[in-house]
Amino acid sequence: MTRSRALIWALVGIGLVITLVLAFQTGAFRPRPAPADVGGPFALVDQSGRPVTQEVLKGQWSAVFFGFTYCPDICPGTLQTLVRARDQLGPLGRDVRIVFISVDPGRDTPRAISDWLAANGAPAGTLGLTGTQAQVDAAVKAYRAVAIKQGEGSDYLMDHSTVVYLMDPRGRFVRPLPHNLADEIVTQITAAKRGD
Repeated sequence: MTRSRALIWALVGIGLVITLVLAFQTGAFRPRPAPADVGGPFALVDQSGRPVTQEVLKGQWSAVFFGFTYCPDICPGTLQTLVRARDQLGPLGRDVRIVFISVDPGRDTPRAISDWLAANGAPAGTLGLTGTQAQVDAAVKAYRAVAIKQGEGSDYLMDHSTVVYLMDPRGRFVRPLPHNLADEIVTQITAAKRGD
């Protein structure tokens, strides 16, 4: 082997070592972290009365939020913010479904949810979910959300989590989204779709 050929092979070897060191330092060979323990099995009914499970979240991105139709401000505001964000996403928003889960099954029948979604401008494909108290409690627990009844009589309110849960097309939690900042929701969904 000539001296120049030996020098070339030595430089190639050094280059490979440097590449491997850099790859290890940047985490290229580290396993991806497990998804956060948010979300999971649920059995509810949609706004048409059709039984659904967590499988309904598969096949597209979902922006899931909890609320109730008698909510005076946060819930309709969250829905309208998600509609704006979805519109701002343009073609990237076509596979983003808005999912509303009621924390007030005593008043939020499928029909009441359907009417509320229509009155608040929900786009086609939006899901409104409810169920028995036990079913709703199980969904709230699976998402590590909060729902607490405040007051008595027919005019009670519900304190509840305001976070929006971004779920990937496999039905897994990706990241929380703010309930009131459409531009930030657009940024976060765009980044999630890129894998950032």
